[in-house]
Amino acid sequence: MKDPLPRKVPTLMWTVYKKVAPQVNKELNKWIKLAKSIPDAELRTQALASIDGKAFHCYGGSIYALLAKDKWKEAIQFIVAYQTMSDYLDNLCDRSTSLDPDDFAMLHRSMTEALQPGAVKSDYYLMRLEQRESVFLNELVSTCQGVMNSIHANGLNNCLMHLNELYCNLQIHKHVKISERLPRLESWYEAECKEPELQWQEFAAASGSTLGIFCIISYALNGKHSIALTKAIYRAYFPNIQCLHIMLDYYIDQHEDELEGDLNFCNYYMDEKELEERICSFIKASFQKASQLPDTHFHLMMIKGLIGLYLSDPKTKQLAGNSKKRWLQNGGPGAKFFYWNAKIYCGLVQKVR
Repeated sequence: MKDPLPRKVPTLMWTVYKKVAPQVNKELNKWIKLAKSIPDAELRTQALASIDGKAFHCYGGSIYALLAKDKWKEAIQFIVAYQTMSDYLDNLCDRSTSLDPDDFAMLHRSMTEALQPGAVKSDYYLMRLEQRESVFLNELVSTCQGVMNSIHANGLNNCLMHLNELYCNLQIHKHVKISERLPRLESWYEAECKEPELQWQEFAAASGSTLGIFCIISYALNGKHSIALTKAIYRAYFPNIQCLHIMLDYYIDQHEDELEGDLNFCNYYMDEKELEERICSFIKASFQKASQLPDTHFHLMMIKGLIGLYLSDPKTKQLAGNSKKRWLQNGGPGAKFFYWNAKIYCGLVQKVR
């Protein structure tokens, strides 16, 4: 992208609406068309439902493509494919026919192989009842591999693979039968967490975001990469920015998860006050870490965007307490701009409908 990286929140929002979103739409339409061709009814249903219900993940993640400059379309191609894969597999693990961790592990091999150009694809559906799908998931993997093949950068693999491994392991542990979820997540935390200040649910939350991967890939496509930069991105995004991302996501879903009987990390604090303080600490740490990265203004805007956009969700009206108000204050004017922009935009869309 020849345009300079946006430095102000209004400019960023305009760029997203006018440039990023139309390209994301183009990519998503391609995957919707392919999903409709899946022979197995259950797999087809979950593929289409994941795009319909979670497309906003692709729109948000694709803002990182701006870091790829002239290669922004390639970055969006990767981000949409990788995120669509993630959301599809989440549906298969969370809303489909299996509670088998071996099945979840086999499915998520696709995300690992997506980061490995030339890797031979596994039989991802080997452990599950539904078998009649040979195009959709394989094509998602191939698309990511194709973009990865154009990146010639040393030092990416360790950080990328670790972020991917954390994500995949979380999906395996949190989707097994209810009686096994908490023991598995706590054992995983005790064995793997190298951040002593994190509670187990915060380690899990930080593992559940794909933002660090999108950031690393976009910089690599730009040619602006080094081992030092990749490690700096990794340290900034994991755990702090990624934890903030997913904890806000869980925060707005509390009522929905209670009705569905789903695991929600917000429920494992002593009370609302502890949750409020912990999120405040992640906001502060995220800003501090972002200030150490190149293009600091961009990363700071992304953090403010997370705060403003998530807290603008109408589902927050169902939640008690003043945490939302305090978090918006901690996010500063930029977070409030995102908040009110999203509120106005959603209001206009509802009136049109």
